[in-house]
Amino acid sequence: MADPRIHGGGDVDRREDSVGRRLYNPYQDLQIPSRTLYDLPTSPEFLFQEESLTQRRTWGENLTYYTGIGYLSGSTAGASLGLRRALQSAEPGDTLKIRLNRLLNSCGQDGRRIGNRVGVIALMYAGLESGMVAARDTDDWINSVVSGLGTGALFKAANGPRSAAIAGAVGGLMVGAAVAGKQVLKRYVPI
Repeated sequence: MADPRIHGGGDVDRREDSVGRRLYNPYQDLQIPSRTLYDLPTSPEFLFQEESLTQRRTWGENLTYYTGIGYLSGSTAGASLGLRRALQSAEPGDTLKIRLNRLLNSCGQDGRRIGNRVGVIALMYAGLESGMVAARDTDDWINSVVSGLGTGALFKAANGPRSAAIAGAVGGLMVGAAVAGKQVLKRYVPI
């Protein structure tokens, strides 16, 4: 152990243990107030001034966010539907092993199927919305509603023009309701 008479360092923090040795404090010679070390800013920091002017995610972030949220929520909803289906199809003579196997298979199958479907819909929506923002050079509710229309129509395009038109109208109405609900929440719910 270092001799305290040889290695000085001032009289800041000269605590000693029961044997008489000096305890090691790695911060004793820094002379920096600890508040400046942990007083972090609460607003985002940007490297360039142009980044601070945009109030929107980039197209890649948008694509990743919507696709991930869509797949996760679709998988969760599908797994819960699979759970319900497995519980309904249980027979009185089944063993625990067979019931558990049926449960896992149903949850996995329905979760995967619905998760992939909702993830693809979210991927198309994010791509169309980012394309609309780039084409119109503005970010407003029209981009969202038109992207919902296009996503619904594109998703059901293989089933014929009538199905595509109905799905497009449903997609546009759903996104319009979501945008209106968001505006209502912003106005009347203090967050």
